Amino acid sequence: MLAKESQIAVEKGTMLPLMEEFYTIQGEGFHTGTAAYFIRIGGCDVGCHWCDVKESWNAELHPPTSIEPIALNAQKYADTVVITGGEPLTWDMLPLTQLLHDKQLKVHIETSGAYPITGTWDWFCLSPKKNKLPVQEAYDRADELKVIIYNKHDFIFAEEQASKTNPNAILFLQPEWSKKDEMTPLIVDYVMNNPKWRVSLQTHKYLNIP
Repeated sequence: MLAKESQIAVEKGTMLPLMEEFYTIQGEGFHTGTAAYFIRIGGCDVGCHWCDVKESWNAELHPPTSIEPIALNAQKYADTVVITGGEPLTWDMLPLTQLLHDKQLKVHIETSGAYPITGTWDWFCLSPKKNKLPVQEAYDRADELKVIIYNKHDFIFAEEQASKTNPNAILFLQPEWSKKDEMTPLIVDYVMNNPKWRVSLQTHKYLNIP
């Protein structure tokens, strides 16, 4: 396919800059411990300094890939698909989510919420970042709010984000991995004093799985 045609297809969402896809156990948040097929889409300009997939930021490093084989691969492994990034809402997610739903798959997203929502979602995990705050519709749509705690000030940020999120969202605090030994005890104490929150851990890293 010619480069211009690929670019048009990416703009339409029928091709996406695919970084990786893999079948694993979900490690974070509400669905921790359950099997899912992960689709990681390249491209992100939110720029978190502690991001553990910085190689996802530059979409040009990840070749435009047709969504049909992506959906076929997902169907082989799981009944739940998690679309993550990068920042997947950089792109139009409607064609991919429609295709996955046509195959009777449940479709989840992990997003900073910094861009308007495209696609249809069975579970919407909002993980807001200070660098680029979510749009209001992301707060309204969130099934789950997951705030990463890197330092003590992030508890204030977490409460600010929770105040904007719909009242049905399930609230999680998760230690940033490099600060887990320092922050986890603070999170435990905070949740015990503020039980509307739950603790989320990156259990996949403890288990040494993708």
